[in-house]
Amino acid sequence: MKQLIKRIFRKDASEDQTTQKNHQAPTPERTPYEILGGEQGTLALANRFYDIMESDPYAKPLYDMHPLPLDRIRQVFFEFLSGWLGGPDLFAEKYGHPRLRMRHMPFPINQDLRDQWMHCMDKALETEVDNPLLREGLRKSFAQLATHMINQD
Repeated sequence: MKQLIKRIFRKDASEDQTTQKNHQAPTPERTPYEILGGEQGTLALANRFYDIMESDPYAKPLYDMHPLPLDRIRQVFFEFLSGWLGGPDLFAEKYGHPRLRMRHMPFPINQDLRDQWMHCMDKALETEVDNPLLREGLRKSFAQLATHMINQD
């Protein structure tokens, strides 16, 4: 986790060290999970992501891949995000290592679905993450993760 935080959230050496909360970069002592607002902020991000997927016509093919109702997948995504953001590792405690690529292999994921997923996540980040450093760092990290899930041409 520490290496991920360092890689994604490099701070400019000239940046004022008294930066306000909304401009703090994550550190090993203050994780993205904490800056986002802990459980409440993480749950809000997960739910906003699925709210957008449900309502945005652009994401309809992505939405159609998901089992309905979305209650369970919302909870599982929250549990994954909790640990991934540096909070309690709820997903691993329940299901073991995420092995995301392996878990997603049964689903044909191409560039279009990846882009739809990122469209929903970008909108969720814009709505739920006030901190611009955190928002941009998460956007980059999610983009790498989403690209890694592609398993079809």
